Amino acid sequence: MFLRQLPLALALLLPPVLPLGALAQPAIPVTTEAARVGAAPVEVLANGTVVSESVVTIRTRVDGQIREVHVTEGQLVQRGQPLFTLDSRLNQAILAQQEAQLAANRAQIVRFQADAVRYQSLRGEGFAAQQRFEQATAEAAAAVANARATEALIQQTRLNIEFASIVAETDGKLGVLPLRVGNVVRQAENVAMATITQMNPILVQFNVPERWLPQIRTALNAGEVPVTALGDGVQGPPAEGRLVFVDSAVDTATGTIQLRARFDNPEGTLWPGQYVRVTLVPTIEQDAISLPAAAVQTGQQGRYVFVLTPEGQARRRPVQLVRTLRDRAVVRGEIAAGEKIIVDGAQRVTEGARAVERNAPTPAPQRVSAVN
Repeated sequence: MFLRQLPLALALLLPPVLPLGALAQPAIPVTTEAARVGAAPVEVLANGTVVSESVVTIRTRVDGQIREVHVTEGQLVQRGQPLFTLDSRLNQAILAQQEAQLAANRAQIVRFQADAVRYQSLRGEGFAAQQRFEQATAEAAAAVANARATEALIQQTRLNIEFASIVAETDGKLGVLPLRVGNVVRQAENVAMATITQMNPILVQFNVPERWLPQIRTALNAGEVPVTALGDGVQGPPAEGRLVFVDSAVDTATGTIQLRARFDNPEGTLWPGQYVRVTLVPTIEQDAISLPAAAVQTGQQGRYVFVLTPEGQARRRPVQLVRTLRDRAVVRGEIAAGEKIIVDGAQRVTEGARAVERNAPTPAPQRVSAVN
C-alpha cells in the first residue's frame, strides 16, 4: 500500500510542468519614430568671432581747447553727427587778417595793371619808358601771385575752422570718451578722442577644414551661401547672414581656411569680439535618409539601428553615419521612408525580439453581441 501512494506523493511535491508557449518572453515596450527620406541641408559647424567691418578712431586735425562735447559714451551715432567742438576764435581772427590782406592785394593788382597800361603807350619814347613799362608789368604779376597765395591761406584757415567741429565719419557705436570739456588737444600729440565701431552690418570670422573648400566654392559660384550665428546664452533664433569672403590661401599650420560672413544687425544681437557658434550650409542633399540620432547604436561590426516590423519584431539594420543634423542623424543603409525606427528601448531589444510601441494608440474594445 505504501508503494501505491508513493507516485501520488511525488506528484504533489514536484512543480507543475508548464506548456511550451508559456515560456515565451513578453513583448518589450519601445518608442518609435518614422524614418524620413528627403532634402537635408549639409551643415558645416565652426566657432567664430564677431568683428566690426569698420572701426574709426577720431583724432583732432587742429590744435584747440574742447568747448563742447555733443555725445555720450556708448551712444549710437550717424555719419556727419557732431561729436566735439573746439575753440576756433584764434583761427577766425587769422581769417579776418588774411581777408584784409587779400583786399590789399587786389587793390595793388588794380594799381599795377593801370601803371602797366599807362607805360605801355610810352614805350617808344625812350629807354626809361620801356623800363618803367616792364617794371609795372612785373609788379602787376607779383600782385596777382600774392593775391593767390593769400586766397590759399584763407582756404587753409577756413579748413582749420571747419576741423574745429569734429563729426562722426561713419555710423556706429561710440566707445570710451577719454577727454572732456576744457581739455586741450594738439594735432602733434595724436591722441584718440573717441572710437566709432560699426555695428550694422557686422561680420563673423571663422575657420573651416580645407576639405569643405570645393563645396563652398561651388556654392558661391551658384549664388549666396547662407550662414547662421548664435552666441552662448543667447535666447531665440540665430542670426542669419551670408558668406562674403573666402581667404586666398589655406593655413598650412592648421589645415583650415578663413571665411567671413556678413549679418544685418539692427538690434545689436551680435557684438564685436563675441564668440559665436557658426553654421554654414554650402549645399542641400536630396533623398537623404534621416532618423533620430538617439536610435543609432555602435557594435563590433559598426553602427546599426533596430526597425520595428509590422509583425511586432525588432530587426537589426546596419547603417553608415554620414553626419548629424541637430537631434537627427543622416545615414546610409537599407532604410525606407516611413519605417518605424526604435528609439527608446533600442538597448533592450535583440534581433527578432518581440516589441510593442508604447506610443501606439490602444484599439477600442469591441462589443460582442449575445447570440440567442
